Amino acid sequence: MSATTVAVLGLGVMGGGIAGRLLDGGVRVRVWNRTAQRGAALEQRGAVHARTPRAAAQGADLVLVSVADGAATEEVLLGPNGVLTAGPVDAVLASASTIAPQSLAVVRERTPRVLDLGLLGNGEHARTGALRIYVGGSAEDLARVRGTLDLLAKEVLHVGGPGDGMRLKLLMNTLMGIQVQAMAEATALGESAGLDRGVVLDAITAGGFATPVMGYKARRLVSRRYGDPDFRLRLMTKDLALAVAEAQSGGLGLPLVEAALATHAEAVRRGDGDLDCAAISRTVGGADEKGPRL
Repeated sequence: MSATTVAVLGLGVMGGGIAGRLLDGGVRVRVWNRTAQRGAALEQRGAVHARTPRAAAQGADLVLVSVADGAATEEVLLGPNGVLTAGPVDAVLASASTIAPQSLAVVRERTPRVLDLGLLGNGEHARTGALRIYVGGSAEDLARVRGTLDLLAKEVLHVGGPGDGMRLKLLMNTLMGIQVQAMAEATALGESAGLDRGVVLDAITAGGFATPVMGYKARRLVSRRYGDPDFRLRLMTKDLALAVAEAQSGGLGLPLVEAALATHAEAVRRGDGDLDCAAISRTVGGADEKGPRL
């Protein structure tokens, strides 16, 4: 089944891309964003631009929330003018924000059909329907909106019950954070020994040790351009912290992740939080990386 009307709440890199993809697919789209100007271009393309999350959700079969963190998700769903202010909704409510897996427990008490969606990809993947979506929740709720999710993704994987889609997403983001920092450190080590930065990064990405995300982020490292972020460093920091907290709740230690979290927290402290996550190179890379925030 597919949703005929979708409300997209949050029009950042991912939410805006998703809304555009749905419009391209002929879906009726209702949108809301905290800063209203982000909805203007989508409104020109045919989306209904609502003034509040609650108004956007009215009449939707699927309400998809894509905001920065748990606090923003709670505000959109449970705050004044939130989706659930007046009670449960008939729609499937899908949280696509990367938040603590247990954060939606209260929401599930307030409305019957809730999915957590772990989105893997960037804004370009969202715009072209090439995301990977990891779903937590019931098979019945997923079936109600599966056709719509298929429009957004090259893979839709039902991982398990409530929170499981987000758990898998956190695992994947944790791997990305560690890999990008490791590549930045290897590059810094090479430069400190007198090797050319470009040669080092070419060797890393051409060898058998690099993942696709390392190849993608290496382009930012070689140019030292971290503006116009695909994924902000402060959001990577948030996700590493969520992974550490999830591990600790199960009595598990993650020493490598904890070390990466400390480095990312320092990068945010020194003002790099709104740069691309590849800007972790500015914290590990020594004096050569302390230039302007491009």
